[in-house]
Amino acid sequence: MPWDDLHEPKGPEDRFKGGGGQGGGSQKPPFDIPQFKVPQFKPSMVLGIILLLLVVWIVPGTFYFVEPDEEGVVTRFGKFYRTTSPGLHFKFPSPIEHAETPKIRQVQRAEIGFRASEGRPLQRVPAESLMLTGDQNIIDINLVVQYRIMDSVKYLFNVRQPHKLIRNAAETVIRGITGSRKIDEALTTGKAEIQVNAKVQIQALLDKYDSGLQVVTIQLQDVHPPEQVEAAFKDVVSAREDKERMINEAQGYRNAVIPEARGQAAKIVREAEGYRERVIKTAEGDAKRFLQQYEEYKKAPDITRKRLYLETMENVLPTIKKFIMGDKKSSGVLPLLPLNGNLMGGNK
Repeated sequence: MPWDDLHEPKGPEDRFKGGGGQGGGSQKPPFDIPQFKVPQFKPSMVLGIILLLLVVWIVPGTFYFVEPDEEGVVTRFGKFYRTTSPGLHFKFPSPIEHAETPKIRQVQRAEIGFRASEGRPLQRVPAESLMLTGDQNIIDINLVVQYRIMDSVKYLFNVRQPHKLIRNAAETVIRGITGSRKIDEALTTGKAEIQVNAKVQIQALLDKYDSGLQVVTIQLQDVHPPEQVEAAFKDVVSAREDKERMINEAQGYRNAVIPEARGQAAKIVREAEGYRERVIKTAEGDAKRFLQQYEEYKKAPDITRKRLYLETMENVLPTIKKFIMGDKKSSGVLPLLPLNGNLMGGNK
């Protein structure tokens, strides 16, 4: 029965029709059923809808914008076609051309041995941080690698998971460096050298993979022994520090005593040399004076003998008055020798 027959009025002869009840028909339903009319589509309307869909699809995919810290990489049918600088650019809509805008100036970071997130406590990853040193000790190293995109084309086409690549490369390199050093170097003086070597080797590994990534810096966040043996390591470190302190104190005492002893020895040597020169000069002077006296003695033995006698008495008895008298054989006055100018006048 047609749908419209339920609503169109009919004659009395059509009210009861057919079988199934007395009178040979059925009664009209007590409610009205709504009518639905399907619109008739015209070719112009279909064409308009198609054009509208094309506009909605083409216009948003035709223009794209590149931020100042980004670089546009355009692919045509999935193959690299060109790179674009910051600004508004045009491209063919998908799937003909597709544009990616990686941030080439943004410095990113990858944590090795731990995970840090805002609002959450620091999460340790022992599988990454525990490493074996060259002297068969275990050390816990937390490392941060800061990197950026150096070549956006290589970054997009050669690397599927760049963050994971950085983390795996850094872990591989740091394990190799740590395995070639003793634990004391890794804990104390070798940290700076480890960072420098790790940066060079990680960059070499990334270049080997042609990843287009550049390592900016390497930071050793924390280097310490495992928690299970941390107390024992602290005792060992404290003992080493005491040893170094005592060695430094001993070297300081040595550096203070040895120069002082050398100075004293040099002083004694100089005094001995001075004494030797003084004695030699005194002996030479005495010898010269003796020779001069001997020459005078040969000229006048008696007078020289008396002179020596008088000078000796002058030195032996300096404070006693002395009188010089001639012998009986001599006639006249005894010739006097001027001894210090004090023999005249009878003072001595």
